[in-house]
Amino acid sequence: MPLETESELRDILATARTIADVGYSNKPDRPSNEVAQALKRWGYTVYPVNPTLTSTPEETVYTSLSDIPDKIDVVDVFRRAEDVPGVVEEAIKIGAKTVWMQLGIVNAEAARRAESAGLKVVMDHCMKAEHQRLMPEQV
Repeated sequence: MPLETESELRDILATARTIADVGYSNKPDRPSNEVAQALKRWGYTVYPVNPTLTSTPEETVYTSLSDIPDKIDVVDVFRRAEDVPGVVEEAIKIGAKTVWMQLGIVNAEAARRAESAGLKVVMDHCMKAEHQRLMPEQV
């Protein structure tokens, strides 16, 4: 069952340090960019992941989760629901702790697969909004 209680969400937000932003957009008005920037301001290390973007001197964009040179606590997914199973398989492969499907993204089969591999799962919640709501002292 995906995690949704306040204490479960707060625990993930309080213990996570590294976040992979899968489906990242370098356009400032896109939700994946807005969330990534907010998470960085709050002290998280955020790794943008998008195979169609090119890195710049200011920002490294990774083509896949396995290219990230750090252990990932949370894989924050900004992809269509039908793309989530592939992201989950990669998250399992790299040893991520949590798969977080952003607001509007629901894939019960992928959630079951992640949970069966020992990952925590959050579905249909915005990581930025939940952080603002549950951890206002850090905002």
